[in-house]
Parts: sequence; C-alpha cells; structure tokens
Amino acid sequence: MILVRLVTGFFGLALLIVVPAIADPTETVTVYRSPSCGCCTKWVEHMQEAGFEVEMHEVSDVTSIKRMNGLPARLASCHTALVGGYLVEGHVPAADVKRLLAEKPKIAGLAVPEMPIGSPGMEMPGVKAKPYDVLAFDSDGRTEVYRHYEP
Repeated sequence: MILVRLVTGFFGLALLIVVPAIADPTETVTVYRSPSCGCCTKWVEHMQEAGFEVEMHEVSDVTSIKRMNGLPARLASCHTALVGGYLVEGHVPAADVKRLLAEKPKIAGLAVPEMPIGSPGMEMPGVKAKPYDVLAFDSDGRTEVYRHYEP
C-alpha cells in the first residue's frame, strides 16, 4: 500500500512538472485576413483541427494591422494572427504556435513570409511542396530560423 502511494505520488508530481509546459490549445487565435483570401480560411481550419479557438476578422487593409503590430514588411504574408501576446504571420504550422506558447521565448512572434506551397493552408494537390522556414523575429526585426521544413 505504501509503495502504491509512493508511485502514485511520484506520477502526480511528474504531471505537475510537465503540464505547465504544454500550451493551452484552447487559447484564442485572433486572425486578420482579406475577405478574398481562400488560403487563410484553410490555415484557420488547420489551427482549429489542432485544437485552437479562432476568432476571424475580415478587414480591407491587412497591411495596417501588420504595421500596427510591428511586423517587418519583409516578413509579410497574406494573414496576420495574434495569440498569447505574440504575432503569428502567414502559414505557420500549429505545432510551432503550440511550441511558442509553451516555451514563451522573448520574441515578438513567428512568420512564414510569402506563401510557400506545402505550408498549412497552401497544400496544392499535384504540386510539389517546397522547403520553407518558420522565422522567429524580435521587436527590432532581427530574425532566426525557428524551424525548417522539408517536403
């Protein structure tokens, strides 16, 4: 009986240590997109399938949202999202957003510049996916590769 309590207590303690490191997948992702963009809708579906709540806003001027939130122009893509105090630009995979929220690095956000084929929401049947990088960027516009993807 004592052994059972020790083992149970150990696993309970291990859970307390591990659980805070896991991002809350119900965190709301606020997305700003152009009403005419279909790939943005596909990215939103990707995020929802990963467990995120998504609040979508169709705006006529997405560029002003990007600028207002400090996104360097060279990192721009088609849609901009805000989650957990971070900016997420373009077709960033949900796994990277979860990692961002779990690790809470001192950065401004993540970006997948442009619209690389094969990134979430940019899958095209019959078209070969291309390698792409998810970039972490800080408030001064400095970037580094957060994760690299190969098809």
